[in-house]
Amino acid sequence: MTATKNRNWINFIPMLLVVLMVVLLLAPAVKTVIENASRSSSTAAGEEGDEAAAESDGDYFLTWEEYIAGHGISDWNWNDAADAIERVAFHAADLYEAGDMDNAYAFAKATYWGYYETTGFERNTMTYISGSRVSACELQFTTLRKAVKKDLGVDQVREEAQKLSDMLHEDALVLSPEGSIASADSSAASAEGTEAPAATTISAGSAAATFVGAFGIILREGLEAILVVGAIIAYLIKSGNKKGIVPVYVGSVLGIVCSFIMAGILAWLKSINPETTMTQEIIEGFAALIAVVVLFYVSNWMVSKSEAAAWEGYIQGKVEGSAQQGNMFALGFTAWLAVFREGAEVILFYQPMLGEGHANMVWAGFGVGCLALVVVFLLIRFLSIKLPIKPFFLATSILMALMTICFLGSGIKELMEGGVFDDFEFMLTKPSWLLWIPDAASGTGGTAAEICNTLGFYPYLGTFIPQLILLVITVITFVVVMKKNKQIRLEKEAAA
Repeated sequence: MTATKNRNWINFIPMLLVVLMVVLLLAPAVKTVIENASRSSSTAAGEEGDEAAAESDGDYFLTWEEYIAGHGISDWNWNDAADAIERVAFHAADLYEAGDMDNAYAFAKATYWGYYETTGFERNTMTYISGSRVSACELQFTTLRKAVKKDLGVDQVREEAQKLSDMLHEDALVLSPEGSIASADSSAASAEGTEAPAATTISAGSAAATFVGAFGIILREGLEAILVVGAIIAYLIKSGNKKGIVPVYVGSVLGIVCSFIMAGILAWLKSINPETTMTQEIIEGFAALIAVVVLFYVSNWMVSKSEAAAWEGYIQGKVEGSAQQGNMFALGFTAWLAVFREGAEVILFYQPMLGEGHANMVWAGFGVGCLALVVVFLLIRFLSIKLPIKPFFLATSILMALMTICFLGSGIKELMEGGVFDDFEFMLTKPSWLLWIPDAASGTGGTAAEICNTLGFYPYLGTFIPQLILLVITVITFVVVMKKNKQIRLEKEAAA
């Protein structure tokens, strides 16, 4: 009885620590969501706050839709979009210099949520330039907001606004190298809450580029999900619990369905209030951090059964199978989280691409990307079941642990992009001793930076410290559990 209690405490304490860390990280996100909801409800009720007053500030507008309507713009290109963001950024600097801090911060936020995302600038940059370039721009948007929020001085605010303008105009020259028109229906698309398509005549929007972009999106976003789902299914087959595969497949399908629903909700929210675009990042951050808790539980549970004797004892002790069913539910829920977390983002990325005249290449890229993911799944499914039980369970639990650390970093980064940690300067700090991590946001590091970005590793204190804490907890837990498993094996051998 004592040994069983000790083993339970070994599983409980690390789980409690991980839950507490996730709760601390999500607390500011909950606060942000409440503040956004309150601001939106106030606007809907006709109450004029600081941001409502800012909207009628002469020729400056908080949203792209109001900007093109106010200036009578029908045809535009990405250089025009960059010019509009530059105007808003420097207007924020002017308001800051005049001492109007609230409206200055409102316009600083609007550069990203009112323009960069709602015009489709972000998604076209992701598709036709690189993900690391999007990260670099997002970091600069955050830096501009921080300069205003933390009252770093007018010179610093103007410097950050100029850096942002330079970066966006560089990207605009790639997306619209000859000043070609983005779309004759751009204003209508924006008013409906969808992203305006890229120029149809630019080389970056060619059929080949569309195919590569569509392929890269599904492969990049789907790889984490397929690794998690594939590892879970291989584990169930290996452990003789084929019945548990059904909840995993159901969870995966529900994840896809929920992704479509969430994508529709996000598009609707953006049509009502562009600032609620930040909801997308916060939802993805929430899903990732919840996945951290579930994956850590699953990983810890798997490594505790890595010894054949421990697994046999576990199976024999489940007369009614209630605990086993609970674990099957956890695995199905993990699959749902893994798919849902990436699915909505894939849909939102594909939405503007399908309207660019190369829909067939979008579906071709999607299909080839799915085939690549199927190959990864089959490799995990059929090669892993040939492994002996101990290395298989150990390898699967290690994979889950690594995915937990990756999800933690990417989840925190999503919350950063959602403005959750704007008031926590240390979370956004990049100390010199972390510069060994390839930095996709700085536009350097090449392929290594892209890989680190995909895996959720960034040179920020806000991501590195929590990941380091989780790594320490994981390593200690693995060592202790492995020692306990060895003890179980020796007791089993002695009894035989």
